[in-house]
Amino acid sequence: MELFDAVLNRRSCRKFLARPIREEDISRILEAASWAPSPANNQPWEFIVVRSPHLRERILAAAESCRKRLSERSGWKWIDRYSLEFLKEVPVLIAVSGIPEKSGADLFLEEGAGLGYQQACAAAIQNMLLAAHDLGLGTLWFSLFEKKDLREILGIGADRDPIALVCLGVPSGPPMKTPRKSPGEKTRYL
Repeated sequence: MELFDAVLNRRSCRKFLARPIREEDISRILEAASWAPSPANNQPWEFIVVRSPHLRERILAAAESCRKRLSERSGWKWIDRYSLEFLKEVPVLIAVSGIPEKSGADLFLEEGAGLGYQQACAAAIQNMLLAAHDLGLGTLWFSLFEKKDLREILGIGADRDPIALVCLGVPSGPPMKTPRKSPGEKTRYL
């Protein structure tokens, strides 16, 4: 697959078929993640592959609780219509945690100190999404959780920062097309 085809056509997936994901596909996706750029090549990420239905149920319950609190705090009524049931259906979740101490030289800056590890994890996640798309799999970058809940459910240490869950499975249909603003609307040249 051409890179631009993947970038332009990959979309978030929230409906998955109940089909297992091949171990070699998971390995290729994790390899793509490991080649993401990072500050001082510190590779400040760790991955946890979650296949357990019991753990997915616990993550769903925690996400539902988080969604309820978010709805109350924000006043956003639309979020109540956002179904999280796909967390039970998706065959694989990959938790991405960052290692703050491996952030790089930005640890010593006054503004934005210590954010490099988060940016590196984001690059790794994007690599995962594109690699999965290339393999014909659907993905969703999921972050509707309280970090403390994910730490408890997955046994993530306090020295790690849960960044996101990547939902991974065979899509049950074509992705929904979403609009994008043109680069000209979001770019300034100096």
